[in-house]
Amino acid sequence: MKGTWKLQLRMWLVMLLMFTMLYIIIALAGSFLGYGGFYQFYAIIGILMIFLQYLFAPKIVESSMKVKPLSKEEAPHIHAMVEELAQKADIPKPKIGISDVNIPNAFAYGRSKRSGHVAITRNLLGLLDRDELKAVLGHELGHIKHNDMIVTTIVSAIPMVFYYLAFSSMFSRNNNNNSGFIIGIIAWIAYFVGQLLVLLVSRIREYYADAASIEFGNRPNELASALYKLSYGAANSSEEQIKDVEGTRAFFLNDVNEGSHDIRSFRQLDIDNNGKISEAELNKLHHHDIKVKGSDNLKELLSTHPDMLKRVKRLADFNN
Repeated sequence: MKGTWKLQLRMWLVMLLMFTMLYIIIALAGSFLGYGGFYQFYAIIGILMIFLQYLFAPKIVESSMKVKPLSKEEAPHIHAMVEELAQKADIPKPKIGISDVNIPNAFAYGRSKRSGHVAITRNLLGLLDRDELKAVLGHELGHIKHNDMIVTTIVSAIPMVFYYLAFSSMFSRNNNNNSGFIIGIIAWIAYFVGQLLVLLVSRIREYYADAASIEFGNRPNELASALYKLSYGAANSSEEQIKDVEGTRAFFLNDVNEGSHDIRSFRQLDIDNNGKISEAELNKLHHHDIKVKGSDNLKELLSTHPDMLKRVKRLADFNN
């Protein structure tokens, strides 16, 4: 699909930057602090963190998101959709679950394509029509097809290596000429930059999963309409409900903290005010430039999800 190669290139460049930062900082620490086993020690820490996240993440997600298996007898239409989408994605059919989280949304998790899971929250049922739900499921299967679970696990471990390196360097006994303190400061800076890069990776993966949903045969305006309705669902959720998913909201299709803001963006596009985004409305966006406020661009830097107006604009471009 047009434009996806740019997303892939951005993804690889960001990951290359993160691993380059990791190599340079560990090399500096090993050189200036004179630790013979420095490289091996932090390589082991990084590998161990990645392995533990890879091993336990699915169970942690299921527990925190209150996910239970959704049988074919309970929801044959959802199983049929997922099976059809999995065939188009050329991946094994993921296991399907239902979450008792009180915010309408969906998410994917697992260790690989062969152990993928897709889950919907209970109150998503009835909110979306068939085509919108299929577009949402297509997005989640896009995450599975692209191995986003593994990618996210790897990149999120790198800033934590910087974090431990900063502490150990600043309080090192082998601290001649304040070299340990200087390395610690550099590692702290790398930690904060690394966290921003992890968020960038997350936003790229969302764009990429949107593109996958379209690639699997879903119409861009159906995914846009689904995002519109999910924004309403988030905006109508209580502060307590939002707080309950604070640690796992990156898994969701949209940023549930930004529901009210996203609705304002959608209202600029919903010309007939019917709560959906039609193909004609999306086409109109394709032929116009969007203007995103500087404050929204800054907010996006600290978000796991793209700015909604930019995201729907990209869907409009996919539509043409």
